[in-house]
Amino acid sequence: MKKTLLQFISEGKILISDGAWGTFLQIKGLKPGECPEQWNIDRPDDVFDIAASYIAAGADMIETNSFGGNRYKLENYGLEGNVVEINRKAAKISRKAAGNSKYVLGSVGPTGKMLVMGNVTEEELYDAFKEQSVALYEGGVDAIVIETMTALDEATIAVKAARENTPCEVICTMTFDKTVTDEYRTMMGVSPSEMINELKTAGAHIIGANCSNGIEGMVKITEEIRSIDKNIPVVIHANAGMPVFKDGCTCFPETPEMMASIAPSLVAAGANIIGGCCGTTPEHIRKLVEVLR
Repeated sequence: MKKTLLQFISEGKILISDGAWGTFLQIKGLKPGECPEQWNIDRPDDVFDIAASYIAAGADMIETNSFGGNRYKLENYGLEGNVVEINRKAAKISRKAAGNSKYVLGSVGPTGKMLVMGNVTEEELYDAFKEQSVALYEGGVDAIVIETMTALDEATIAVKAARENTPCEVICTMTFDKTVTDEYRTMMGVSPSEMINELKTAGAHIIGANCSNGIEGMVKITEEIRSIDKNIPVVIHANAGMPVFKDGCTCFPETPEMMASIAPSLVAAGANIIGGCCGTTPEHIRKLVEVLR
């Protein structure tokens, strides 16, 4: 029987995750205004190619093409009735690429709704995250990764929905920006240290950060988490540096070599799972594997 992620981490193993999906989809022809998750139905071979490329690079786990696969995000494309089909297919594609030995993380992103604005209720959010998480589990994922969260209330509801309705390990990452006072906060003002107890109480097995920062900034965030909690498993999915607009396109400046050179510092700070977010490629993951193994 395959070990759980927590079992691997308890043995002291550093696990390598995958890299960017949205960037890859755009390279393959995803047009502005097009639904990325619909590619699971319309262009499954292209989605499989992305997943397989990260497995070939040496990743221990890959995500699913389901980041915006909740009913509220899909509503923007008139696809809110296709949540189950889209997420099950996303999971099956990544499962096929991962085989039985590697791990599949079902990607769950924010809904775009805010409780503080009164445009959604807690029950409605819970039902949306339950619907997506169950479909991902039915499609074959090993864990649910709730990512790019900025509001603690939404993040904790998502964690509870996944924990209470699937047997999956549940990961939750929030996205932090550096402030003028050199602190890290989400758009909603949450610090890395403030998220820890809330996410653990909700039931998260693994917590961490993704997006918004290059790997060097993630070292500071990991250190802050570890200053509060020495034991909670930590996952970091860093961007390939801070994005810059050049020659009419958004570019990410950190090369695979640059990211890999800082990875040991991230491990020393206390990260257990390391991968990439925006701008990272299979080559970034390959270099991480070379350095960390």
